[in-house]
Amino acid sequence: MKHFARLFTELDATTSTLAKVDALQRYFARATAGDAAWAVYFLSGGKPRQVVKTSALRTLACDAAGIEDWLFEECYQATGDLAETIAYILPLDFSESDLGLAEWVENRLLPLRGLPEAEVASRIRAYWCELDSQGRFLLTKLVGGGFRVGVSKLLVQRALAAHSGVDPKRIAQRMMGYVDAKAMPTADRYEALLAVTEAGLADVQDAGQPYPFFLAHQLDTPLEGLDARLGPVGDWQVEWKYDGIRGQVVKRAGQVWIWSRGEELVTERFPEIVALAQSLPDGTVLDGEIMVWAKDADTSESSMGRPASFALLQQRIGRKTLGKKILSDAPVTFMAYDLLELKHQDIRSQPQSDRRQKLEELLAGTALKISPVEKLSSWKAFEALRTESRARGVEGFMLKRLDAAYGTGRTKADGLWWKWKIEPMTVDCVLIYAQAGHGRRASLYTDYTFAVWNRRPINAEEAAAVVRAIEKREPALPDALQLVAFAKAYSGLTDEEFRRIDSVIRKTTLEKFGPVRSVKPTLVFELGFEGINRSPQHKSGIAVRFPRMLRIRDDKPLHDADTLESLELLLKL
Repeated sequence: MKHFARLFTELDATTSTLAKVDALQRYFARATAGDAAWAVYFLSGGKPRQVVKTSALRTLACDAAGIEDWLFEECYQATGDLAETIAYILPLDFSESDLGLAEWVENRLLPLRGLPEAEVASRIRAYWCELDSQGRFLLTKLVGGGFRVGVSKLLVQRALAAHSGVDPKRIAQRMMGYVDAKAMPTADRYEALLAVTEAGLADVQDAGQPYPFFLAHQLDTPLEGLDARLGPVGDWQVEWKYDGIRGQVVKRAGQVWIWSRGEELVTERFPEIVALAQSLPDGTVLDGEIMVWAKDADTSESSMGRPASFALLQQRIGRKTLGKKILSDAPVTFMAYDLLELKHQDIRSQPQSDRRQKLEELLAGTALKISPVEKLSSWKAFEALRTESRARGVEGFMLKRLDAAYGTGRTKADGLWWKWKIEPMTVDCVLIYAQAGHGRRASLYTDYTFAVWNRRPINAEEAAAVVRAIEKREPALPDALQLVAFAKAYSGLTDEEFRRIDSVIRKTTLEKFGPVRSVKPTLVFELGFEGINRSPQHKSGIAVRFPRMLRIRDDKPLHDADTLESLELLLKL
């Protein structure tokens, strides 16, 4: 545990990529396979489940330190991080434990689930006494479910490759699904990541293993700059960008596996795709989009039809069982747009144009859909066609260089893909709740909840009366003018803007609900989002996809913020 705690501290203390990789290599060189297995899990994005409530940890820390809750709160406000606060206030005396990370997680932390609160409290106090401040900080992060570290999965893969001598791409492929909470990290799984396969021998990986996904960069260049930025249109393959779940279909050993971009094995959720993929030859891996296709979309053999909204697909995602009704209401298909493996051969290094030709030949005459390629003479013509995106149920274009290989992650080393998305939908809304951020923004309020008016205020005085009622904690009367929460966002502003808003939040806080602050409505923001749909789970009756703050509307008074009617109009687009 102490070695992993020191690694965590090293990684958190530097922004240098080389320093992070070096620290990881040194850790893997001395860690046991069992400890390294859990380290890879946590560092690659595996989320420890919360086993102790933060309120309980706070109470335990106050008792151990012999301080009042108000003093803990003052310390917490200074650090902005619960684990850091606890590490600072606990008594310095401890008897350091030599137990490894695997022993701590498997035999100490995981068994805490389901124990009586008194027993949990007793064990946590004892554990703190075995750790220095670094270890206590890490322990609190792990049991509180708030573990985050400033290192990417790509850096972990680089360090493992350097440590083992295995090709980084092979490491990346083997790590697909590694952080799935259903499969506990073990020494055997870790050693399989690093296994060196001799030429001519079968790989150690399961037949259903996918490849790491290649990710695109956002293209924000204005139309007039596209020729200079991208070069001739003829150098690019242009496809529609679909709004579904990115996935890979793997057909090997007579079986079909379906993986999401989130590295989750989702085969059982999409039996229709499994049926479609059964006809594929063994040794085939397709990259594409999982989505619902409208029942009446295909009106002819030449028609590609129109995909249904993402909201319909969401009905399938969270279902543990798939009844006849959901299969009928939300029929799923797979839109293939790349071929990664053919006849058991990895063809990712081949040019985009060659992979596309092989994909078309492979899927000709099958029931699997293939993403259509649009061919126009200029970027101006593509810009005009892009305006039809929402009517077609898509998000814009994907641009792929014809000479590009299929890389790993969001890299430009192996080739280049761009996502040329349509402009987001926007509304002007009011900030009503705030919560502290994470990592380097843990001491700032950066996560916001926004609201719109339930109807248009008659005048500024009417809107001001609502604000006064909110300040006095008066409940809104039925059918009266009020602000209705509809979205949360935490990205889009600069560090300077976040600091400015943080200052306003602290000065206008009305109430505190744990980590959340209710604030006096004073600020209007322009919020952008990719999609909108009805949602009975939200008070507003509406949910938006990928909301982000575009700008602070200092020029706009509260009474001019948008309304529920504004959102209703966007639903019709």
